[in-house]
Amino acid sequence: MTSPADPHAGGGAVEQQKKLKLLAVTACPTGIAHTYMAAEKLQQAADAAGIDMKVETQGSIGAENVLTDNDVKSADGIIIAADKDVDRARFAGKRVLSVGVSEGISHPEQLIERVQSAPVHGAEGGAEQEAAAPGGKERSAAYKALMNGVSFMIPFVVVGGLLIAISLAVGGHATPDGIQIPKDTFWFNVNALGTLGFKLMLPIFSGYIAFALGDRPALVPGMIGGFLAADASIYGSDANAGFLGAIVTGFLAGYLVLAIRKVKVPKAIQPIMPIIVVPIVSTLAVGLAFIYILGGPISWVFTHLTDFLGGMTGSSAVLLGALIGLMIAFDMGGPVNKTAFLFAVGLIGTNNAVMGMAAAAIPVMPLGQGLATLIRRKLYSDSEREAGIAALFMGCFGISEGAIPFAAARPAQVIPANMLGGAVAGAIAGLAGVEDSVPHGGPIVAVFGAISGLAMFFVAIVAGTVVTAVSTNALIGVSNRRAAAKQAAADAAQTAEAKTAEAKAAEPVLAGATPAVAAEHAPEPAHATASVASASASGSLQAAAASSTASGAAEAEAEAEAEAADGEPEVLSGYLTAQTVKVQLDAADKEAAIREMAGLAAATGKVADEEELVQTALRREEQGTTGLGEEIAIPHAKTDAVTAPVVCFARSAEGIEWGSLDGTKAKLVFMISVPEAAAGDEHLRILALLSRKLMDTDFRARLQAAPDEAAILEVLSEVQ
Repeated sequence: MTSPADPHAGGGAVEQQKKLKLLAVTACPTGIAHTYMAAEKLQQAADAAGIDMKVETQGSIGAENVLTDNDVKSADGIIIAADKDVDRARFAGKRVLSVGVSEGISHPEQLIERVQSAPVHGAEGGAEQEAAAPGGKERSAAYKALMNGVSFMIPFVVVGGLLIAISLAVGGHATPDGIQIPKDTFWFNVNALGTLGFKLMLPIFSGYIAFALGDRPALVPGMIGGFLAADASIYGSDANAGFLGAIVTGFLAGYLVLAIRKVKVPKAIQPIMPIIVVPIVSTLAVGLAFIYILGGPISWVFTHLTDFLGGMTGSSAVLLGALIGLMIAFDMGGPVNKTAFLFAVGLIGTNNAVMGMAAAAIPVMPLGQGLATLIRRKLYSDSEREAGIAALFMGCFGISEGAIPFAAARPAQVIPANMLGGAVAGAIAGLAGVEDSVPHGGPIVAVFGAISGLAMFFVAIVAGTVVTAVSTNALIGVSNRRAAAKQAAADAAQTAEAKTAEAKAAEPVLAGATPAVAAEHAPEPAHATASVASASASGSLQAAAASSTASGAAEAEAEAEAEAADGEPEVLSGYLTAQTVKVQLDAADKEAAIREMAGLAAATGKVADEEELVQTALRREEQGTTGLGEEIAIPHAKTDAVTAPVVCFARSAEGIEWGSLDGTKAKLVFMISVPEAAAGDEHLRILALLSRKLMDTDFRARLQAAPDEAAILEVLSEVQ
């Protein structure tokens, strides 16, 4: 089975591929890094295969390189690589393949191949087939709707929060009623603008969740529902429903509109359905349900929590502080948060210590989430890291809403971490007897002289912030590892199934063939091909790690570490030694580098024919680059020119052009050489171990910085 880029493929197949015209749309929730990385990878893969492709990016600055009607009309297929909602109505009648944005980065060649047999959008059963397409990793509609809301909400949070923070810092002063800004001043107007941004935050969030599910007819009920979530006075409560209420109204409006649109109506009414009937009916349903059904429980929660807290004032200050902190951190402006805050405010003048507990907990959420983006940057997108900087600033001014985008995007990880940090801050403040004389929180109240027990106030904030940041990243890391393991298993199963089908198709060819012909055409074991195909075809380090892991990493992890007889650390079962390490390559191009590394292998005595080893490695490069990106290349050869497995490693300070899809030159080069007899599990085990470890940015940096062979071996001994 050959790919369009395979030099051994028939000329007719190549010509047929060159006639293809494909379109693509890439988008991620934050619209920065992944949107454009996926577009670049897809474009590069198409160019390499001789396919005409145009990619529309729906990034943070809007849609670019927009697909026109003429583009769609002449297209043979459309790839949607997105983690947010993308309008597909314009693609009716065309083959559409929809996957997550990460697939566009990791497996662009596979997507180009799969789209050619994708279901036709708008055809009977097309949507169901599309969602169930083998290997499709499209995010659920609910997830993409939530991310759509987060994407549109972030600018309102950042702009509103920073305007409020700046106005408080420059124009505010402490009063018994809180930090106030004199009316009719410049900074009062700046504060008002920031407040308007915050008032729009929840309606925008709810509205665009609904929009992603039900299109434009759902925008009105979604936004009105968001206003209800933000303004509790309409349903007679002192605490609004906050961002959790906005999530409820957004999904309620979106799914309700979807249900209404499925109702069969006379043709005479159909034209007014999307502009009159659907918006009015859905708005009434969502609004009245929130007022009469949801509003009551929210008010009940507020009242009874207040009574509960009132009964605790004589109990342990540590326990009360922890509870206040938990409640403050739970929903950042919702009924639980507002209950704790207003309870503390009500005791100012009689028991300022309760307000001190709340004041210490209030900034922990934005400060903790901002710190989390700094200490483990790779877990977050560029936009999230920027929002993290803004959150740090807002936290200093006691604006807890700076953490809402993080909690909305990852509620299962962020909310528990926020609550843990809030509890720690509140408990420490309660234990130390910190007092606050104004109804506000965060470091800014200390600047205005409203805090007694100043040192312990900051200790409480710092401790809560660190706990929130560390626990957030730990929970996200666990979630990501589980998702990666699940995806790796799915990838392995999919490719194994495909290989089984290929093997069955090859049976007529193999029947009665000579041993030489049979050996040439026989497919590799399913588990081996799954790993190599993914690693080679995608040109992606992540792809190599995910699929190779499924085939052999478990065995590698079961092996105990051992020390070699000469005292050197054993690396890759002893296949890589000081003899096969070179600190700096002399070569300036790929072929020279392969020859130089083959010489390293030959010096071990395990190479019977050095030139054949070089030619085998070069033939492998002709089939597809082994440059994995991230400045890494792993050329490999399966040939009886070597008598035992051997792995070489060398560095290039300037980098060697290796044809990596991300455009980086190879500075870290591993060469794997194995006999044909070891071309299955052992070859893949080595590749799995290397690719998994090389995903670690810190590991690569230490490998680059190691001064000599011994130091390099010490770093590489971590590969296991």
